[in-house]
Amino acid sequence: MDLPHAALLLAAGLAAGTVNAVAGGGSLITFPAMIAVGLPPVPANVSNSVAVFPGYVASVAGSWMDLPSRRVLARLVPTTVLGTIAGALLLLGTPARAFEVVVPFLVLGATAVLAFQDPLRRLVGHPRDLSPRRRTVTVQTMVALGSVYGGYFGAALGVMLVAGLALVLDATLARVSAIKNLLSAVVGLTTLVVFALFGPVNWAAVGVVAPATLLGGYVGARVVRRLPPVVLKTLIVVFGTVIGLHLLWRALV
Repeated sequence: MDLPHAALLLAAGLAAGTVNAVAGGGSLITFPAMIAVGLPPVPANVSNSVAVFPGYVASVAGSWMDLPSRRVLARLVPTTVLGTIAGALLLLGTPARAFEVVVPFLVLGATAVLAFQDPLRRLVGHPRDLSPRRRTVTVQTMVALGSVYGGYFGAALGVMLVAGLALVLDATLARVSAIKNLLSAVVGLTTLVVFALFGPVNWAAVGVVAPATLLGGYVGARVVRRLPPVVLKTLIVVFGTVIGLHLLWRALV
């Protein structure tokens, strides 16, 4: 790897860490950067999943004050791990083309859910009005679906988790974002283990990108805590729409 390639990956990692903490979708910066330096698509996707993990950890460190109790989080982590393993094994064992076509619609759909959160809540019921059992099943289902997606592809994972969790949790957007950061870190750690054992990881690229995402993730998480809820929601919706349209264009070209 020459100096220009290293500089490109370093800048991409810093930007991706910040974007992941604020809205999610930073992989759409680092993944094309890895393609640009010469990695084939599958090794680039695998290496990218490993490289962005430190940024998720830094985001958790920057938003830990907004996390709910450990008892609540302990119920979500096992589902996240199992869903991520399923998605990662799906990536390693099946062709990616069909999923590439579906992914843009998933991202755009998740963005629409967040944008029209209030009308949807009136339609399906506010979380505080659901029975405890139904609320638990709904949250676990959202986390499982998001984790499978994160293990398989990962780009815009934050957008999808925020959209799903904001619909089924009676919590502020800052708290939802903090939970998103933690679950993203769990997804990142799980994919790191799976891909390190079974995937074609380019460790040189990971070594450049990972430290940059660490710094960017912490900075981004601190920024989120200072943003008014309406501004944060607008940023996520706009970024999710751009990501979804970009992925759709790439899938159809």
